[in-house]
Amino acid sequence: MVRELAEYEKALHEARASEEQLREALFGERPAAYAHIAETEAGEVAGFALWFLNFSTWRGVHGIYLEDLYVRPSQRGGGHGKALLASLARICVERGYERLEWSVLDWNTPAVEFYRSLGAVPMSEWTANRLTDGALVRLGTAE
Repeated sequence: MVRELAEYEKALHEARASEEQLREALFGERPAAYAHIAETEAGEVAGFALWFLNFSTWRGVHGIYLEDLYVRPSQRGGGHGKALLASLARICVERGYERLEWSVLDWNTPAVEFYRSLGAVPMSEWTANRLTDGALVRLGTAE
Protein backbone atom coordinates (compact mmCIF):
# COMPACT_ATOMS: atom_id res chain seq x y z
CA MET A 1 0.00 0.00 0.00
CA VAL A 2 2.95 2.33 0.50
CA ARG A 3 3.73 1.99 -3.19
CA GLU A 4 0.05 2.49 -4.06
CA LEU A 5 0.10 5.73 -2.09
CA ALA A 6 3.32 6.89 -3.76
CA GLU A 7 1.83 6.17 -7.17
CA TYR A 8 -1.35 8.07 -6.27
CA GLU A 9 0.78 11.03 -5.16
CA LYS A 10 2.72 10.89 -8.43
CA ALA A 11 5.96 10.14 -6.59
CA LEU A 12 6.53 6.41 -7.02
CA HIS A 13 10.18 7.11 -7.88
CA GLU A 14 10.66 8.49 -4.34
CA ALA A 15 9.32 5.40 -2.53
CA ARG A 16 12.56 3.59 -1.69
CA ALA A 17 11.76 2.01 1.68
CA SER A 18 12.10 -1.76 1.74
CA GLU A 19 9.78 -4.13 3.56
CA GLU A 20 12.64 -4.84 5.97
CA GLN A 21 13.09 -1.15 6.75
CA LEU A 22 9.39 -0.70 7.40
CA ARG A 23 9.24 -3.84 9.53
CA GLU A 24 12.13 -2.57 11.67
CA ALA A 25 10.63 0.93 11.95
CA LEU A 26 7.26 -0.44 13.04
CA PHE A 27 8.12 -3.60 14.96
CA GLY A 28 11.80 -3.33 15.87
CA GLU A 29 13.29 -2.99 19.32
CA ARG A 30 12.76 0.78 19.27
CA PRO A 31 9.83 1.55 16.96
CA ALA A 32 10.16 4.85 15.14
CA ALA A 33 6.61 4.85 13.80
CA TYR A 34 3.23 3.26 14.37
CA ALA A 35 0.53 2.11 12.00
CA HIS A 36 -3.19 1.55 12.15
CA ILE A 37 -4.89 -0.62 9.58
CA ALA A 38 -8.48 -0.28 8.37
CA GLU A 39 -10.20 -3.47 7.29
CA THR A 40 -13.39 -4.19 5.41
CA GLU A 41 -16.09 -6.30 7.01
CA ALA A 42 -14.65 -9.23 5.03
CA GLY A 43 -11.24 -8.71 6.65
CA GLU A 44 -9.51 -7.20 3.61
CA VAL A 45 -7.09 -4.33 4.17
CA ALA A 46 -8.77 -1.09 3.12
CA GLY A 47 -6.18 1.46 4.20
CA PHE A 48 -3.63 2.56 6.75
CA ALA A 49 -2.41 5.47 8.84
CA LEU A 50 1.30 5.70 9.62
CA TRP A 51 2.27 8.12 12.38
CA PHE A 52 4.87 9.10 14.95
CA LEU A 53 5.13 11.35 17.97
CA ASN A 54 6.21 14.95 17.70
CA PHE A 55 6.59 17.56 20.44
CA SER A 56 5.35 21.12 20.81
CA THR A 57 7.64 23.46 22.71
CA TRP A 58 4.75 25.94 22.88
CA ARG A 59 2.32 23.49 24.44
CA GLY A 60 4.90 21.42 26.32
CA VAL A 61 3.40 18.07 25.29
CA HIS A 62 3.61 15.47 22.58
CA GLY A 63 1.38 15.36 19.57
CA ILE A 64 0.90 12.99 16.68
CA TYR A 65 2.25 13.64 13.22
CA LEU A 66 0.36 11.66 10.61
CA GLU A 67 2.90 10.81 7.94
CA ASP A 68 0.59 8.86 5.65
CA LEU A 69 -3.12 8.26 5.41
CA TYR A 70 -4.16 6.02 2.55
CA VAL A 71 -7.41 4.32 1.69
CA ARG A 72 -7.52 2.17 -1.41
CA PRO A 73 -9.60 3.77 -4.18
CA SER A 74 -12.13 0.93 -4.16
CA GLN A 75 -12.72 1.51 -0.43
CA ARG A 76 -12.99 5.32 -0.39
CA GLY A 77 -16.24 6.76 0.87
CA GLY A 78 -16.76 3.87 3.27
CA GLY A 79 -15.67 5.72 6.41
CA HIS A 80 -12.22 4.12 6.66
CA GLY A 81 -10.27 7.39 6.48
CA LYS A 82 -12.44 9.02 9.11
CA ALA A 83 -12.14 5.95 11.35
CA LEU A 84 -8.34 6.01 11.05
CA LEU A 85 -8.19 9.72 11.90
CA ALA A 86 -10.64 9.24 14.76
CA SER A 87 -8.42 6.51 16.23
CA LEU A 88 -5.46 8.90 16.22
CA ALA A 89 -7.56 11.70 17.71
CA ARG A 90 -8.66 9.26 20.43
CA ILE A 91 -5.01 8.53 21.27
CA CYS A 92 -4.36 12.26 21.52
CA VAL A 93 -7.31 12.78 23.85
CA GLU A 94 -6.49 9.76 26.04
CA ARG A 95 -2.80 10.65 26.39
CA GLY A 96 -3.17 14.41 26.73
CA TYR A 97 -1.55 15.17 23.38
CA GLU A 98 -2.74 18.53 22.09
CA ARG A 99 -2.09 18.28 18.35
CA LEU A 100 -2.79 15.95 15.46
CA GLU A 101 -0.97 17.29 12.42
CA TRP A 102 -0.32 16.24 8.83
CA SER A 103 0.41 17.64 5.40
CA VAL A 104 -1.73 17.33 2.30
CA LEU A 105 -0.80 17.94 -1.31
CA ASP A 106 -2.39 21.16 -2.62
CA TRP A 107 -3.73 19.41 -5.72
CA ASN A 108 -5.44 16.65 -3.74
CA THR A 109 -8.82 18.39 -3.60
CA PRO A 110 -10.79 15.36 -2.32
CA ALA A 111 -8.41 15.00 0.65
CA VAL A 112 -8.37 18.75 1.37
CA GLU A 113 -12.17 18.83 1.39
CA PHE A 114 -12.37 15.69 3.53
CA TYR A 115 -9.99 17.13 6.14
CA ARG A 116 -11.84 20.45 6.25
CA SER A 117 -15.14 18.59 6.74
CA LEU A 118 -13.64 17.16 9.93
CA GLY A 119 -12.65 20.62 11.19
CA ALA A 120 -8.98 20.56 10.19
CA VAL A 121 -7.48 24.00 9.65
CA PRO A 122 -4.76 24.53 7.03
CA MET A 123 -1.69 26.27 8.40
CA SER A 124 -1.41 28.92 5.70
CA GLU A 125 1.38 30.86 7.43
CA TRP A 126 3.71 27.85 7.50
CA THR A 127 5.67 26.32 4.66
CA ALA A 128 7.00 22.78 4.95
CA ASN A 129 10.74 22.48 4.36
CA ARG A 130 12.81 19.40 3.70
CA LEU A 131 16.46 18.47 3.32
CA THR A 132 17.20 15.21 1.51
CA ASP A 133 19.85 13.50 -0.57
CA GLY A 134 22.82 15.70 -1.50
CA ALA A 135 21.67 18.81 0.36
CA LEU A 136 21.25 16.81 3.57
CA VAL A 137 24.67 15.19 3.20
CA ARG A 138 26.34 18.53 2.45
CA LEU A 139 24.87 20.17 5.52
CA GLY A 140 25.44 17.11 7.70
CA THR A 141 29.11 16.90 6.78
CA ALA A 142 29.88 20.65 6.74
CA GLU A 143 32.42 21.91 9.21
